[in-house]
Amino acid sequence: MTTTMRAIASYKGLPIDDPESLLDVDVPLPSLRPRDVLVRVRAVSVNPADVKSRADLADGKDPKILGFDGAGVVEEVGPEVTTLSVGDEVWYAGDVTRQGANADLQAVDERMVAAKPVSLSFAEAAAMPLTTITAWETLFDRFGLTADSTGTLLALGGAGGVGSIMIQLAKELTGVRVLASAGRPESQEWVQRLGADDTVDHHDLVASTTAAAPEGVDYLFSPHSRGNIEAFAEIVRPFGHITAIDEPEGLDLLPLKPKSISWHWELMFTRSIYQTDDMIEQKRLLEKVAALVDRKRIRTTLTRTVDDFSAAGLREAHRLVETGRTTGKVVVTR
Repeated sequence: MTTTMRAIASYKGLPIDDPESLLDVDVPLPSLRPRDVLVRVRAVSVNPADVKSRADLADGKDPKILGFDGAGVVEEVGPEVTTLSVGDEVWYAGDVTRQGANADLQAVDERMVAAKPVSLSFAEAAAMPLTTITAWETLFDRFGLTADSTGTLLALGGAGGVGSIMIQLAKELTGVRVLASAGRPESQEWVQRLGADDTVDHHDLVASTTAAAPEGVDYLFSPHSRGNIEAFAEIVRPFGHITAIDEPEGLDLLPLKPKSISWHWELMFTRSIYQTDDMIEQKRLLEKVAALVDRKRIRTTLTRTVDDFSAAGLREAHRLVETGRTTGKVVVTR
């Protein structure tokens, strides 16, 4: 019986053009914790979080397997698993504190894993979990939106991974008007196809947002906050809300105070990092979105597939994401 598997790993942070930035390696098979499932990985996606993790990796002797989003088939279950079975086709976004999805097999806590949408391929499914969880938690946990909510939401980076699913969730599950930033014609077309009511240009954020929403916006999602706080203070209405996913050093939020604008942070890994009592909420929200996908109310955000599950294929996917000019999501598949 084999005791090793193939994986794509890094030993230190390097530019993606360096052939040693991601390497094909042999590593021991994952060991299962009591509530883990062992997934045979069929497809992974590359997020900006993957790119940042790779670039910031400290030098080490042990290989670090990256990759958050995954889709595959359950091959083994831990002794305390009750929600999944061998043979189940699943999707999930993994755990930043453990080895990732860029491998033959991955051990993941069952509370973060859900049955994938039956109408999607593994590649189409792998595009979605991390961004879906981020968008869902932003809309419903941070902003507290409901089906009865009104007002205006501005999703910056509307054509990116999180924006592409946030637009759809907001249109399907709330009553808010959705604006999305999109600077290029292809990006504008993409967000409009996903349901955005109007687009704004992040290069001229105040003027374009004011033109689209003269009274300001009530909710703003920010993946890029550096240098934008004064603009946010101008376009967000009094008592409005901002949720950010980036971490610029020395961020000064004082311009938001006169309007009593609330600032929220969103990190979809918080539940797994701290093993919170409600960790299973990530499984539940993925189950809800899978149902929406299978009812054709939500579509996959996959736009580019790299059919090469190797270090070379992952380096190509990282290169594409690093350009900052991709719409939707890039997936690597077998």
